[in-house]
Amino acid sequence: MKLPKEIVNGILIFAGIALYFLIMEFFGLSKVIYLRMLNAAFVYYGVSRTLQSNFKEGKTGYVANLLSAGTTAITGVLLSVAGLVTYIYARGGNEYVKNLSGEFLFGGNPTANEYAIGLLFEGIASGVIVVFIAMQLFRNKTAAQD
Repeated sequence: MKLPKEIVNGILIFAGIALYFLIMEFFGLSKVIYLRMLNAAFVYYGVSRTLQSNFKEGKTGYVANLLSAGTTAITGVLLSVAGLVTYIYARGGNEYVKNLSGEFLFGGNPTANEYAIGLLFEGIASGVIVVFIAMQLFRNKTAAQD
């Protein structure tokens, strides 16, 4: 059974973000909130792979590509948040959250679940932004071909 390209590219987003997080963790940079902005590059990569594949298959409809790209981004975000929650609980749960960036959405001391929910909202918001940016870039590329 072959997985849809949206799921495969969502898994690639997850793998990239997970590897990046582990590297940041290894070097003690997981508290630096600004480095997390680079997660958008992984989301863009997966979304752009989905859109490239769709255009190669002749799928040029805006709404269909928007939904396909959105599915890719949301899949990557959901898998990434689930992976982080698993990692947090494997490393000690609420105590480990204190080692992560404190300047996050809440300030103070969020629990592991609060941290994950905040990260989920942040990830979905950035995923939607990346999808719309990618859609405009691909739309501009294909408009010259029409």
